[in-house]
Amino acid sequence: MIKVFKVTLFSLVLITGFMACSSDSTDSSDEEEEVLTELHAAYAAFDTEETDIYLSNGGATVTIESTGLPNHETVYWGEGNSLYIDEPGVATTPSIMSSNNNQVTITVDATPDLTGSTVQTQLNTIGIAVSGASIFNDQEGNGALDQAAASLDWTGAHIGPGVYHYHLEPKAFTDDDDKLVGVLLDGVFLYGRKCNAIGTYPTDLDTSGGHTTNTQYTNGVEEYHYHIINELYSTTGSYIAFAGPYQGY
Repeated sequence: MIKVFKVTLFSLVLITGFMACSSDSTDSSDEEEEVLTELHAAYAAFDTEETDIYLSNGGATVTIESTGLPNHETVYWGEGNSLYIDEPGVATTPSIMSSNNNQVTITVDATPDLTGSTVQTQLNTIGIAVSGASIFNDQEGNGALDQAAASLDWTGAHIGPGVYHYHLEPKAFTDDDDKLVGVLLDGVFLYGRKCNAIGTYPTDLDTSGGHTTNTQYTNGVEEYHYHIINELYSTTGSYIAFAGPYQGY
């Protein structure tokens, strides 16, 4: 299966070959891609003003074109913007948002491949949130997030490097609940700290914060997905959005 993740800040191409061998006596083999004819229902939760989402590669992948501009208030909009709020406790970075420096495009598998190896997250965009902005991991530059925690706004995000992005639970749209956060580069959806299937915090999560249950978008069908892990990060008083590793490669 071919996976292409295209991000305007960096280019990442990961090719994973998969050959399904027949178990019968003909000794024949087939290479198959699972293709979809319509988007997963969860994509309807994304802000259509900030994202353009469509099937690509004949239905084998989903492409998400995002403005990268969040649809909620933050100090990082800068004074004069209608979504600007004063956050005097935030040690802001020098940057503010503009329409030309946040655009991000990713292409993910329409059906994640959960049969392969786990892959560690990297710096920069690791997913797109329902708000239209990027999701980053638990690192800042080449070190732990602690060194930049003071610059995070009320919803666990800041600018630097490059785009506005969430490191922590994005309280602007998920705050101790089961709401959809976004989709990651492996095509797996990320939800809040609670699980819709049980109505509380899941206790069966793997090392990535993932498990398999039905969600509010699967019509009773069980599906592998991630949750923000319900463990406070350092002294931030909040929760890491996603540290990894990815399971869907």
